[in-house]
Amino acid sequence: MPLDIFIPYWGDPAFMKETVASVLAQKNGDWLLTVVDDAYPSQEIPDFMAGISDPRVKYIRKDRNEGITANYRTCVSLVDQEIMVILGCDDVLLPNYVDVILDAHRRFPDAAIIQPGVQVINEHSVVVSTLTDTIKQRLVRPRGNGRQVISGEVLATNLMHGDWLYWPALAFRTEKIREVDFREGFPIIQDLALIMDMVYRGDQLLIDPTLCFSYRRHSNSASSTKLVDGSRFAGEREYFSVAAAQADELGWNRAALAARLRITSRAHALSLLPRAVGSRHTTAIRALVRHTFGS
Repeated sequence: MPLDIFIPYWGDPAFMKETVASVLAQKNGDWLLTVVDDAYPSQEIPDFMAGISDPRVKYIRKDRNEGITANYRTCVSLVDQEIMVILGCDDVLLPNYVDVILDAHRRFPDAAIIQPGVQVINEHSVVVSTLTDTIKQRLVRPRGNGRQVISGEVLATNLMHGDWLYWPALAFRTEKIREVDFREGFPIIQDLALIMDMVYRGDQLLIDPTLCFSYRRHSNSASSTKLVDGSRFAGEREYFSVAAAQADELGWNRAALAARLRITSRAHALSLLPRAVGSRHTTAIRALVRHTFGS
């Protein structure tokens, strides 16, 4: 049973080549790779992919740019296998990634989502430790050793307190991810929105702590850029309101409260205020103050 790996491509060709190389270097060869190029304005990746003769690799280039949400949908629509991954085009699989995911799926076939162990790297592919990731892993992520399966209100409440998941590292049961859709209007937080829709439906998340993935965190990402002017938080605030309403419908009071409190999201905005004040960025200051202290 191959692991279906999809890369929705738009970005730095050098990072993309490193990502593809990490798939080709897997110790377990039971995988398929499909690259869906969202009409990135460069011939470098088409030429690079044309030079790969591996029959497990497929390259598709769209005629026009459709955006990340549409490209995610394209990837999900093309899946042929039981389990799939939407890999970031600047992230790196460690050589044991396919082994870890397929073994976890065999042992826990009912888990709809698998979160494996992740390390963070910077633009230079050097492993780093950031405040954001320290908070995610030490304060927000559920405590426990070894593999653990969580679901229901416990999981929903936990993720509303803080999203500690690493979207590009996640593996999904195809039938489960196809039961939901990517929400329109939340381009920065669409990954959490989709996962929460799965959780509200009763799907299970498996945590496998085995390190097998390098998540790239750098200043040029879409989410990081939008932090500068505070615009990211408007979308977050709107989404948490939607999530709270979903929890209310299920009678999940703790999850609803966590969504309304959005503690780590507020704390994140508060941590950026000194930078905005120092740069005298009036728009950013107003946006960050509203997100931190508003309802």
